[in-house]
Amino acid sequence: MSRLILIYCLFFVAKTQATPMAPDTTTPRFTYLALGDSYTIGEDVPEEQRYPVQTVTLLADSGITIDGPRIIARTGWTTDELEAAIRAEEVRDTFSVVTLLIGVNNQYRGRSVQEYKVEFTRLLKQAIQFAGGHSDRVVVLSIPDWSRVPFAEGRNRQEIAEDIDAFNTANKAIARKYKVHYLDITADSRKADHDITLVAGDGLHYSGKEMAIWAGKLAAIFRNILH
Repeated sequence: MSRLILIYCLFFVAKTQATPMAPDTTTPRFTYLALGDSYTIGEDVPEEQRYPVQTVTLLADSGITIDGPRIIARTGWTTDELEAAIRAEEVRDTFSVVTLLIGVNNQYRGRSVQEYKVEFTRLLKQAIQFAGGHSDRVVVLSIPDWSRVPFAEGRNRQEIAEDIDAFNTANKAIARKYKVHYLDITADSRKADHDITLVAGDGLHYSGKEMAIWAGKLAAIFRNILH
């Protein structure tokens, strides 16, 4: 009898070792597309300090598995240049969440708010398509106010701030029309005139510390979307 038991045990162990474990599919994986300009690509900050990357890290820390962000952004891009880049990328995928932050270079180059409205609307519609048609999975971030950074020294800071407000009034109204989330980071960016650590080394863009503030707020929105 003991010999039979020993043979059975050996057979059971061998069968267990030969049977591969099924992959764990209980934890969903999400994807993230970030569209924008220098603020999104994180000009003059390390890659890990870009706000889209910091957002993904915060989500991972809270148990939400999201792939590293796909970023379509470049320093200096205006709305029409972002549109052209998206076409060139020929993106076919859909994403769990999408962000859009664009417009500071439209303001910097003296382009009109009216032109911005038309081009921003097209970009937002494209962002919603990238989110599989789900507007509630898209987040528009407001344009930071660069009038408060050292680069603006000697310029008309009040005029710059008023221009930024006008562009943000436009993108906020469009965001509401298309029922997407809206994250105001402009107020946080204006604290840079009292805290130089919020500014990157080039004196124009924002530091990883400032982007951490944006990422914290964006991660909170993403948690509600992806819960």
